Amino acid sequence: MKISFPVILLGIYLLMFTILAISPFDRAVWWAENIPIIIIVAAIIIISRYFEFSNLSYLMMFVLVVLHTIGGHFTFERVPFDYITDLFGFERNHYDRIAHFTVGFYAYPIAEILIEKQLIRSKTVLFLFPIFTIFSVAAVYEIIEWLYAIYAEETAGAAMLGSQGDIWDAQKDMLADGLGAICATILFWIINKINIKHRLTN
Repeated sequence: MKISFPVILLGIYLLMFTILAISPFDRAVWWAENIPIIIIVAAIIIISRYFEFSNLSYLMMFVLVVLHTIGGHFTFERVPFDYITDLFGFERNHYDRIAHFTVGFYAYPIAEILIEKQLIRSKTVLFLFPIFTIFSVAAVYEIIEWLYAIYAEETAGAAMLGSQGDIWDAQKDMLADGLGAICATILFWIINKINIKHRLTN
């Protein structure tokens, strides 16, 4: 029996989750970082029962799952990323910025649902709605991080926040999310331009 691509990705995630659940840097942070990803994976599984995404969509959604699961094990500021940090002369570990950028990749499956389910008729809405959705989710997540940092144990709260001394960390994270969404939406339009032309009006 042929195993589908999303099932393979799910298997890889479950294996990674199991391995990286062993002796994380901080168990409280591990739970805080992994719970949102578990919810995302569960949501994808449920939605996939009613809507089959393209393999590219599954792959793009998988990237965040991988990066976030790794970040939960080490905490984002401690992920071994020294090569990139030293190569570009950064003063901080930017692994978390890359992970935030991949949050924006979810704009691609959002656009896919919009057009395949014929939920919209406007090209303008098709382009803007996925991007605005990601920006909104990014803002909500930053608020959740802030609340966790306030009420959690001090060390765990700081690790979850991952600002590394940057007072503009939340704003930069949201920008990274949004830039990822813009790139993903442009990619969607490039790959699906014929389908978009046939289905939408203006």
